[in-house]
Amino acid sequence: MLKARTISILLAAAMPSVALAQGDNLLSIDPMFGSNAVIQRDEPVTITGSAPAGKLVTVSVGGAERSVKAGKDGRFAATFPLVTTGQPFDIEARSPSGRVVSHNVLAGDVYLCSGQSNMELEVRHAQDAMGQISSSADPALRLMTIPRAVADQPRDTFAQTPLWKAAGPDSVPDFSAACYYMARTLRKSAGVPIGAIASSWGGSQISPWMGERAQAAVGNSAQSALLALHARNAEEGERAASAQWEGWWRAATGDRAGAEPWQADAKMDWTDAPAIGAWEDWNVPRLADYNGMVWFRRDFTLTAEQARGEAALSLGTLDDVGRAWINGQPVGMGARAWQPTTLNVPAGILKAGRNVLIVNVVDNYAKGGLLGPAADMALRPAQGDAVSLGDGWAYAVARMSPPGAPRVPWSDVTGTSTLYNGMIAPIGAIKLKGVAWYQGESDTDIPGYADRLAAMMADWRRQFGQPDLSFAIVQLAGYGEPATKPENSGWARLREAQRQAVVADKHAGLATAIDLGDPFDIHPGEKQELGRRLARVMRALAYDAPIARAGPQAASAVKGGDGTVILRFSGVEGGLRLRSGVQALGFELCGSDDQSCRYVPATVQGDQVILTGDGKPAERVRYAWADYPVMNLFDGTPLPIGPFEMPIGR
Repeated sequence: MLKARTISILLAAAMPSVALAQGDNLLSIDPMFGSNAVIQRDEPVTITGSAPAGKLVTVSVGGAERSVKAGKDGRFAATFPLVTTGQPFDIEARSPSGRVVSHNVLAGDVYLCSGQSNMELEVRHAQDAMGQISSSADPALRLMTIPRAVADQPRDTFAQTPLWKAAGPDSVPDFSAACYYMARTLRKSAGVPIGAIASSWGGSQISPWMGERAQAAVGNSAQSALLALHARNAEEGERAASAQWEGWWRAATGDRAGAEPWQADAKMDWTDAPAIGAWEDWNVPRLADYNGMVWFRRDFTLTAEQARGEAALSLGTLDDVGRAWINGQPVGMGARAWQPTTLNVPAGILKAGRNVLIVNVVDNYAKGGLLGPAADMALRPAQGDAVSLGDGWAYAVARMSPPGAPRVPWSDVTGTSTLYNGMIAPIGAIKLKGVAWYQGESDTDIPGYADRLAAMMADWRRQFGQPDLSFAIVQLAGYGEPATKPENSGWARLREAQRQAVVADKHAGLATAIDLGDPFDIHPGEKQELGRRLARVMRALAYDAPIARAGPQAASAVKGGDGTVILRFSGVEGGLRLRSGVQALGFELCGSDDQSCRYVPATVQGDQVILTGDGKPAERVRYAWADYPVMNLFDGTPLPIGPFEMPIGR
């Protein structure tokens, strides 16, 4: 039972929809203010919802009332000045045709958690799940998971209504583990109700989470314009995207127009495909572990009736992405490996007699190919019988798989603003205490991550009307074969981009997870400690706790005597500590290029680390610079010293 306290009401900002009203009218309160919600304390709030256009709606929050009129778009917004922590209360909306009520609402601190699969990973899949779930009941900790959704344009409402739930054995198992453990820790330290909103999608790049303004800030307005075109006219958008892809191919390969692999009579080393399914399962040695591009071909014959007009082309699941042509003409791209692809074939492409279908499939990891099922693969003309496409395919491994193939901006995990539009924009302008962000694996080796992260943070702050909104960024955990020599690591570059983005933003902090990784699992199960570290960052940023917002980090590197390099650190608590050794592991000196990097001895002296020179040129220091680095340097809290690269000063 919550302690009763006096509620002081005065509120402002949010959006999407929850409860249905009486009868068949459209009155509803947006789900962010639904039953069991937490609204941000000590902030103004605008209760939003839907109602018949032009109708008067009276909204009450714990006794205070406002009457507003729904706009032409059927949306209403009632602003109240302020809500402080206190006992549960109701939010009610009334109109002449109905009434809706959200029960058991609390004022407290609200957090948004977002990212890809390591943020999405549920409590039930993390370590010690049974024990943590069994003791998870807390009526003042409220959880909401935003369902996956893709949208071409920012939505006012959710495609599927999310619900607030009190923490307990029924709600916690399917909730984000990192977000839950952070929120649970903050419940203990802040002593107020906590609301945690999880909005993540496994495998997603950062670009789908960036709104149109963020895209413009990083020079990606052309893709935003293409997305807008697709929203207005999907067929025109697909034609433009196909032209973009075909132009990229010719530029990357040197193929002249009319001689590309998607032409009906293209000369390639065609071989009969053993089956519909992943090519790794074909028992073809060169494809057993192949990640790259494969072309597929299927001839089929149509009658004059079948060739007349449009058709639907069902290709099953294309993993990871696929693009199709019929008779040399583009018919679209399957951009979502999670679901079957059906493309519209415009009138005029099909012809009576022989037709040639070409499909290009690119697989970036795990298994790839035409996954089927074969029974679902068919061409379904507007007139005449369907043509089965579940067998009779030939394949040819691409002679080259050029990097950087353009993706359609309306895809899910690699799109442009699509997840922002469907999963962040509908949250509205509610006030938040902070945002936890755990993403980056899918952006490895894509330049400019620090700029994209900065643009995304600025864009989300604009949406929520909080220019100083706190962001806690998880620096990627270790993954892969433990390092035995210096390497040119894409994961290390991504971690450095995360660090640089935090250094440049005084309202952002870093939760280093470098020591929490698993060399065999990209989804490490230790999420409790990660949650505690995220909560620590939030305490520094959102509660002004006197601790470093980025934990212990290198502050400077300068040349010392006898060829040494002296490293100084900030944010160290309790001094530097070594584990299992007398020297610090993972420090490198580098010359002008990455091939010059080499491990060097490193000794700890107080809050400094002294690197022993080897007489070779040294311009930079790198630390823990590997996909999965071996390192043993911590402070007294204990937190690991975070990975970094920095120039050596004089």
